[in-house]
Amino acid sequence: MTLWRGATPLILASQSRSRQILLQNAGLDFEAIPADIDERVIQQSSGLTAPGDIAQVLASEKAAAVARHHPGRLVIGADQTLALGERLFNKPAGRAGAFDQLQALAGHMHELHSAIAVVRDNTVLFAHVSVARMTMRPLSEAQISAYLDAAGDVVTTSVGAYQLEKLGVHLFSRIEGDHFTILGLPLLPLLDFLRNQGLLAA
Repeated sequence: MTLWRGATPLILASQSRSRQILLQNAGLDFEAIPADIDERVIQQSSGLTAPGDIAQVLASEKAAAVARHHPGRLVIGADQTLALGERLFNKPAGRAGAFDQLQALAGHMHELHSAIAVVRDNTVLFAHVSVARMTMRPLSEAQISAYLDAAGDVVTTSVGAYQLEKLGVHLFSRIEGDHFTILGLPLLPLLDFLRNQGLLAA
């Protein structure tokens, strides 16, 4: 099952399983080649502070890093930032870090900024940032611990220590934004771009 009409498959510059599943379910031919970049160094050297801008520059850098090794290929880069007011979150370092993040987010609304960039050779052909607003319900220490026990080590693989498509859904009272943005790949704008390039059959 594919709707892809490109001469060669897309390249997804990510090892994220959820992003790969989104592209696969959308009927796109692609291969996943993670970018070898230091995200924190790039973020610091950029001088950017707005979460959407940070996500966008990281998505572009990921795509560009992979595109340099694959001339002529379309490469998709993606990144996501989590902001609670002025505070930006990274992936928690362990269970204690995950607990601290959930304690900070509980009872508040935070924003997920999901960026994509499509690069060929040295040119960014398309860039987009979408925002989702996530309201986490108040959580006691016992409830946070119970969630962490049930979710296991996977909590350290996602910023905010949750995966909405799994047990993380129990943490929330309200969500504003599309499912694809929350999973870290704004799929509808990406499909529009590919369709306008004549790369999709439908």
